[in-house]
Amino acid sequence: MRLIRPTLLGLRSNTFTRYTPWFPSIANDPWLEEFCERVDQLPVGSSRRGRAKSDVCYALTVFGIDLDGLTPEALLHYAVECRAHALAGEDAESGTFSGTLAWPVLHEMGQFPRSAPRTLRAAVTRGQLSIEEAVDRHQLRNREVRDLLVEYVRRRSAELDYSTLRHLITRLVKTFWKVIEEINPEQVDLRLSEETFTQWKEKLLVLPGGKPRLDMDGPLLAVRSLYLDLHTWSVAEPERWAKWVAPCPVRDADLRHFQLRRRRLNERIANRTRVRQPLLPILSQHVNDTWHQRRELLKAAQSVNPGEEFVHDGTTWLRVSCNERHNRPPVRVVNRTTGDLVRVSQDENAAFWQWAVVETLRLAGLRAEELTELSHLSVRQYQRPNGEVVALLVISPSKSDRERVIPMSAELFHVIAQVIRRHREEHGTVPVCARYDLHEKVWSEELPYLFQTVHSSSQRGMSSTTVWRIVRRACNELAATHPEFANVHFAPHDFRRLFATELVNNGLPIHIGAALLGHLDIRTTRGYVAVFDEDVISHYHQFLARRRGTRPVEEYREPTRDEWEDFQEHFDKRRVELGSCGRPYGTPCAHEHACIRCPMLSINPKMLPRLNELEEDLIARRRRAVEEDWRGEIEGLDLTLTFLRSKREQARRFQRSDPVSLGMPPIPHQKPQATER
Repeated sequence: MRLIRPTLLGLRSNTFTRYTPWFPSIANDPWLEEFCERVDQLPVGSSRRGRAKSDVCYALTVFGIDLDGLTPEALLHYAVECRAHALAGEDAESGTFSGTLAWPVLHEMGQFPRSAPRTLRAAVTRGQLSIEEAVDRHQLRNREVRDLLVEYVRRRSAELDYSTLRHLITRLVKTFWKVIEEINPEQVDLRLSEETFTQWKEKLLVLPGGKPRLDMDGPLLAVRSLYLDLHTWSVAEPERWAKWVAPCPVRDADLRHFQLRRRRLNERIANRTRVRQPLLPILSQHVNDTWHQRRELLKAAQSVNPGEEFVHDGTTWLRVSCNERHNRPPVRVVNRTTGDLVRVSQDENAAFWQWAVVETLRLAGLRAEELTELSHLSVRQYQRPNGEVVALLVISPSKSDRERVIPMSAELFHVIAQVIRRHREEHGTVPVCARYDLHEKVWSEELPYLFQTVHSSSQRGMSSTTVWRIVRRACNELAATHPEFANVHFAPHDFRRLFATELVNNGLPIHIGAALLGHLDIRTTRGYVAVFDEDVISHYHQFLARRRGTRPVEEYREPTRDEWEDFQEHFDKRRVELGSCGRPYGTPCAHEHACIRCPMLSINPKMLPRLNELEEDLIARRRRAVEEDWRGEIEGLDLTLTFLRSKREQARRFQRSDPVSLGMPPIPHQKPQATER
C-alpha cells in the first residue's frame, strides 16, 4: 500500500532474509514478475541472481513505486547511494555498484529507453572532461592565468588527441603553474624571476611521492612551447595574446643534456630488453603448459557425472555437483588427496585468456590497446599469384593513427583461431559488444572483439588494464618456481620490444620491421632494438666473410719468410726500457726515441721506481740549469717533467693491487608498478 517508505540507509542496514521472494508476491506487479523470470535465466550463480532481484525490490520499496516507474536515473541514484553508504558490502573505494546485473535486464525488457546506456558501468563512467573542467580540478588562484591556460589548451586541442591533451594540462597547470603559485602566491603574470624559476626547477626534480623524476624534459618542453607559442601568436593576434608575452624562462642550458638523457633512457630500455629476452621462452612455456594441464583436467572431469571419481595425471578427483542453474553449469572437482576444491571451468577459462594474451603479444608485437581493439573483422586473407593463401591481421589505427596489415605466422594464426573457436563454442558466434577506451575516455561502437570478458553478465571488450593484470599474474605464478621472476615483471610493451629485437637481429631489414610495428620513423624502431654483444660479433664475422668473398684471391696469399720476419721484428723493436711502444706496424719512431715525451709509450707498472729515479735526475738538472741561467734548458726540463708525472699517474691507475671487497648490494623492495599506457 506504500504507507511506509523507509530510507535507503534504514532499509539496507537491516537484514531481511525472505524479503526478495516475499516482495514480488505481495506487489502483484506483472512487470516485476517478468523481470524476475528474466533474471532466473541469466547464466550466473544463484547468489548474483538473488542480488539483482533484491536490488530492484529495495529500490521500489525506497522510492514507493512500481517497476514501470523505475527510471534509469532512479536506479543510478540507488546504486550511487548504496556505494556512498557502504551498504551490503559496497564501499567508496571499490569499483563495483549495486544494480549492475539488474540494469542490462531492465534495458532489454524495454523498461529503459534505447537512448540510455546498456550497462550501469557505462552510465557511471564520467567520460571526457571539458578543458575548463580539467583545468579547474587543480584550483588555480589567479583567474586570469587560468583563463589564459584554458584558451591556450583549446587552441592546441585541434592537433591533439584526448590523452595527449590531458598530459599537456597536467604539465602546464599542475606541474608548472600550480607550483609557481605555491612558491610565489603574488605572481600575476608569466614574467618569472630567476629565483622563482630556479625554485620551480628544484621542485621539479622530485615527484610528489618523494621519488626522483625521470622525465625532466617533458615539463620543460611544455613550458618552453607555451612561451614561444605566445610569442608567435601575438604577432597575428596582439589584442588577444600580446598581454602575456614574456621572456621564456627555459634556457638552452636547461635542455643542454636532453640528448644525453635520451641516451640514458634508451640504455635503460635496452637493458630491460636484454634482461627479459632469456625469460620470454620460460613465460611462453608456462602459459602453454598451464592451459594444457587445466584443459585436460576439464575434459577428464566432463567425462564423468557429478558424484563420480576419476583419475587424472596420477591423482584421484571427485566431481561435485553444482546446485546453481546455468545454461553451462560450472565444473568443480575435489582433490581426494588434499581435499581442495578446484573450480576447473573457471581456472581453465582464466588460463586460456592468459595464454591467448601472452602469445598474441609475443608473436605480433602489438601495443596493449591494439590487442584490445582486435575484432573478428581484423582477420583477412590474401591470395598470392602462385595460389598460396596468406592470413593477414589488420591493426586498427592507434598511436600513429595509421592502419597497418601484418602477415600472421602459423603460431599466431593458431592463437587467433583458438580465440574465435572458443567464442563460437560458447555463443555460436563472436559476440558483439562495446569497449571502453581508457585513454580517450569514450565507449567504442559495438564490434565482435576477439578479446572480451563477461562483466555483470554482459560481454565487454577487455581494457588495457586487464591485459596488464593478466601478464602480471603470469609472472607472479612463475616467481614461486623461477626466482629470476621475483623482481622482474613483464609489461605488455616489453613483448613489443622483444619482437622488434628478434626481427632485426635475425636479419630482417629494419625498415620492414618499422612497417610491421607501425612506426613512422625508422629511428623509433632502432630505439626498440636491443643489440647483444654476440649479435655484433656474429654480424661482423658475416661482414668479413662477404667482403673476402668479393675481393681478389691473390690479396689473400701467404706472406713470404722475409715479410713475416720483418713483421715479428717490428714488435720486438717496440719493447723499450720503460714499457712498450704503441706505434703501428711499418712506421718508424716519429719522436726520435724521446720516449718519456711520446704519447705512444705505455709504461710498465714494474718500472715505476725507474720513473722516480728519472724524476730525481731531472729535478737535479733543473736546479743546475736555474743556477746557470739556462732558460732554454729549463723549459725543456719542465716539459719532460710534466710528461713523466703524467705517465707515472697513468701507470699507477693500471697497476694491479690487492682484491677490493665491494660488498653485497642491498636487495631493494620491489613495489608494484603503476598502470601505464
